Amino acid sequence: METKGAGRSLAWLLATWVVTRVLLLLFVYGVFAFSDLDVTSDVSVTYRGWYEVLRHGTFPLDDVTWQYPPAAALPVLAPAALPFLSYTHAFFVLALLADAVVLALLLFPARRPDRSSYGAWVWVAGVPLLGPTVYARYDVMVTAVAVAALLAGARHPRLMGALTAFGAMLKVWPALLLAGAVRRRAWWSAAVTASGLAALFAVSMPGAFAFLAFQRERGTEVESLGALVFHVARHFGWHGQVLLNYGSIEFLGPHVDQVSAAAMTLTGAAFGWLLLWRLRAARMAPHTLAEAAFTAVLLFTVTSRVISPQYLVWLIGLAAVCVSYRASRMGAPALMVVAASFVTVLEFPIGFGHVVVSDRYGVLLLALRNGLLVAASVMAGRRLWRSTVPPAPSAPLPPQPTRPRKAPVSP
Repeated sequence: METKGAGRSLAWLLATWVVTRVLLLLFVYGVFAFSDLDVTSDVSVTYRGWYEVLRHGTFPLDDVTWQYPPAAALPVLAPAALPFLSYTHAFFVLALLADAVVLALLLFPARRPDRSSYGAWVWVAGVPLLGPTVYARYDVMVTAVAVAALLAGARHPRLMGALTAFGAMLKVWPALLLAGAVRRRAWWSAAVTASGLAALFAVSMPGAFAFLAFQRERGTEVESLGALVFHVARHFGWHGQVLLNYGSIEFLGPHVDQVSAAAMTLTGAAFGWLLLWRLRAARMAPHTLAEAAFTAVLLFTVTSRVISPQYLVWLIGLAAVCVSYRASRMGAPALMVVAASFVTVLEFPIGFGHVVVSDRYGVLLLALRNGLLVAASVMAGRRLWRSTVPPAPSAPLPPQPTRPRKAPVSP
């Protein structure tokens, strides 16, 4: 009976994946319109433009929107592997394959006694809540690498380190997967792999690290936590602008630099907390690696100057790995991330016009989405700390004065 129930659950899981992914493909291929805003232009225009430059052996040195590590050239060039399709259609097919790889990775260990299929369900249900944006960015491919790294971590630390380094060379954030790594082999493998890849790109393609300067110049993007300051301030006479700047819609005007600096200060504080946790953590279980990675990426996402919709793909993937462990305590933060994904699709692309003009509906959506992410970050950090850091020993009670005993009276 148990085998039948498991088989039925798997059938429902796979059927849900197929139906939701077919819908996503219909949206990105333009069979049905998802919203008034075309989210696929990043592939058809931006990625395709980068592809034309990259295939000639150099990085887009004159394009400030190129803000990615050198290995990001690989997913941009990858559609060339499907020459029978147009660039845009090939990219969507590869995004679908990456999505399927994540599902397979989550299902494979689910048969073990200490694992469950909950992680696969989080992935299957959470991804389509973000709408077609998932397949119109290369973040789902990076997430596949990150999920593979975390699942390999417990038994194959060298493989985890290599995959983590490769992921970081794709989009930086997978470096945070090492937050909970305790084996030196994982760190050494990551360092060697990252160094080798960096040297290879630096020698073979000019401008491999030009992205660092472009990233430094970014401001406060309209969907970030700090942007809420200006969304509200616009209702009280703040005179600033919302413009396309360094590839994203950002606030420009008075006090933007201060808010951006505050965001970077919060990011530094998050890093300090993670460092303190690593120094204090003493009880490291098999699922701690995933929980630490999930918490770290949550903290750095929330405090970032940019919270683009595709960032939620990372969080869904890491949340899915966490809850695939039966002993994990990240169930509630994972559900908050899934809920935040649904609110995200309401603000982008469906309600992005409301966000840009800072009307009440747009501000409400952003406050709700970012509030869910903040709550998930706080809860995840608290649960990670409590499950790994032993409580401080209580101070011993001061010795109590003893009363001298009276000598017995002889009869």
